[in-house]
Amino acid sequence: MIKVKICANKSIEDAKMSIDAGADIIGILVGQEHTSNDFVDKYTAKKIADFAKGKCDISLVTHLTNADEIIELTKFIGNNVIQLHSDIEEIEVEKIKKEFPNVKLVRLIHVSAEGKICTDYKKIKYADYYLLDSFNLKTNQVGGTGLTHDWNKSGELIRILDKPTFLAGGLNPENVADAIKRVNPYGVDANSGCKNNKGLKDKEKVKLFIKNAKGIE
Repeated sequence: MIKVKICANKSIEDAKMSIDAGADIIGILVGQEHTSNDFVDKYTAKKIADFAKGKCDISLVTHLTNADEIIELTKFIGNNVIQLHSDIEEIEVEKIKKEFPNVKLVRLIHVSAEGKICTDYKKIKYADYYLLDSFNLKTNQVGGTGLTHDWNKSGELIRILDKPTFLAGGLNPENVADAIKRVNPYGVDANSGCKNNKGLKDKEKVKLFIKNAKGIE
């Protein structure tokens, strides 16, 4: 069955909402370098992780590119997944992998709205999973944009990648089933598509997103 990650959990209430709905992974954003309203400090992240531990996988999602900072955060927070949402150098990723051989690494591949692959994924040496996500140069957002990209191109790329791959970018309860059918990813990742008009997690949207994603045979 497809894996579902609900990203940008900013509180224990958000995490409980995601877990109760059946999320396999929750994302907590710490270490901001680009535009986003979804980041929390490491103390909040630790409280969320402590609550979620044993209930689902916990992913630190970070813009940071310094291995020592990421290692320190992971030791403090206690996450078992690290999503490197940046153009981090492979020598830095190697340090992280050596420090945490059992922590899973998710590596970002950016896809433009037109379907252009904007990350040289062939240079990525260390990855347990890939994540295809949209970006928005106008707003300096490298994730959580609410923008979809060309799923045909995503599907073509997933078929040749050598790691399980998550699809992200503009996914919501209404389009996730279609996206899964067209792209056939290992998992899906939602952020803005599960928020209300105030920018907060919406319980019904989270429940429906996961239901519709996992309803695909």
